[in-house]
Amino acid sequence: MIEITYDKNKKIEVPIGTSYRAIAERIQSEYDHRIVLCKVRGKLKELFKTVSNNETVHFITAAERDGMLTYERSMLMLLGKAIHDLSSGYEEEQFLVKFSVINGYYVEFKDRRAVTEEYTEKLKARMRELVEKDLPIKKQSVHVDVARQYFREVGMKDKDDLLRFRRSSTVNLYNIGDYVDYFYGFTVPSTAYLKYFNVVPYEAGMALLMPKQSAPEIVEPISPQKKLFDVLQDTADWCEEMDLDTVGSINRKIAKNEIADMILMAEARQEMKIASIATMIAERPSVKCVMIAGPSSSGKTSFSHRLSVQLRGLGLRPHPIEVDNYFVSRDRTPRDEKGDFDFESIKAVDTEQFNRDMLELLAGKEVQLPTFNFKLGMQEYKGNSLKLGENDILVIEGIHCLNEALSYQIPAEQKFKIYISALTTINVDEHNRIPTSDGRLIRRMVRDARTRGYTAEATIGRWASVRHGEEKNIFPYQESADVVFNSSLVYELSVLKSYAEQLLFGIDEDSPAFSEARRLLRFFNYFLATDSTQVPQNSLLKEFIGGSIFNV
Repeated sequence: MIEITYDKNKKIEVPIGTSYRAIAERIQSEYDHRIVLCKVRGKLKELFKTVSNNETVHFITAAERDGMLTYERSMLMLLGKAIHDLSSGYEEEQFLVKFSVINGYYVEFKDRRAVTEEYTEKLKARMRELVEKDLPIKKQSVHVDVARQYFREVGMKDKDDLLRFRRSSTVNLYNIGDYVDYFYGFTVPSTAYLKYFNVVPYEAGMALLMPKQSAPEIVEPISPQKKLFDVLQDTADWCEEMDLDTVGSINRKIAKNEIADMILMAEARQEMKIASIATMIAERPSVKCVMIAGPSSSGKTSFSHRLSVQLRGLGLRPHPIEVDNYFVSRDRTPRDEKGDFDFESIKAVDTEQFNRDMLELLAGKEVQLPTFNFKLGMQEYKGNSLKLGENDILVIEGIHCLNEALSYQIPAEQKFKIYISALTTINVDEHNRIPTSDGRLIRRMVRDARTRGYTAEATIGRWASVRHGEEKNIFPYQESADVVFNSSLVYELSVLKSYAEQLLFGIDEDSPAFSEARRLLRFFNYFLATDSTQVPQNSLLKEFIGGSIFNV
């Protein structure tokens, strides 16, 4: 017998060779949610693995990030198996996980066939049958050439493309019965773990809906976000047309020394989108306040500068206003449930003073604008005055700019609202998508190290709190925007790789951030790196890697 120490220093004795799943089932009643994964000495392990020594184990539920990622990945395996079982041939079962929707994934068939409610009902019924059967999700290691040959035979071209650039000679494949797939990351040990889901027709495809990390047993009904979806679909369609929709296709461009062309295309497309937004603003003479909001590391500052350049080209005179300068003094700053200062709360902003100053500016008065001293925790006045002329326009940036509680006194016709986010639409392959939040985390990690001297460990440690603030203060208002702008660049992860890898390797094995660092390092293994010398000086990416022509 060996002794296993688990959460809160509890102990249990088990025979050598016992699986982590068997241990998890013995102690499951002590947890609020189902255990789906575990961590040993800082490394994640799947539950089918077995113990051989006395060790300390942290059991992970779907209420934790690693656990929910495992659940989501496994749900795609279940979906693939069900589609396979309902199909009459390889061509009919080919599907694409295109991008995230509100609480799940948007999926289309490669042959573009419409998805009916009748089909999704059959699909759900088959998925539930598979859950009830408690079928094992098995993992096997095969030579990469064998895997590539298999995926060519079954029509999964993107996986063949991806594995072409794999340095390791072996690859892990998963199977449920006769259905075989490849996944970037771990899965649950059996279909019985996958009880909570829904599948509904959505746009031209279907939405696979899953629980949120905060409530892993509740699947909420889909709440369509048309503006966000249309931008994601537009970007995904462009990437597909340009043959830049997967990591494998991007690696091929880099290997053929076509990176310069890829960068120019991506930057030109983004500039056209910014110019189009500027034209929309100029065509609405009543607009005097451009309100820009978005989550962390979306490139809001660079976007504001580039939009301002386009506005000036149309005869307008933009003036930047940072809502952060209207923070209340530190003694009035609200605190969160942990007792820490909640700088992301709307109550951390002096909305009354903000509206008073903006209305006076719009009335043609000269206004002394504040600057917030973050060290002292108070506003200061340094002679920064502003008076608007006939063609002047305010470009206001802040996380609450889409929330009417910020600008409640400014007439709606005088505001043009923009939601900006780095909405990643390139995928690892057909069934492995790159989370948008991963792209933003990597951007922030690189910028934090360059501009603030923060370690990757510190950035990762704060990320959950940042995400919580975004879900509370930004995401609920994104559909109220006049325009949604996607700031992601199809080539950026290949550039960021060289900056991020050395930061991630600096995280020690005993750090709480180590498992996340390992996950991101494994993720970067898929990419061929490219240098940043060909990134234009006005690129949004320069805000993060340095060298921007703008003051960011």
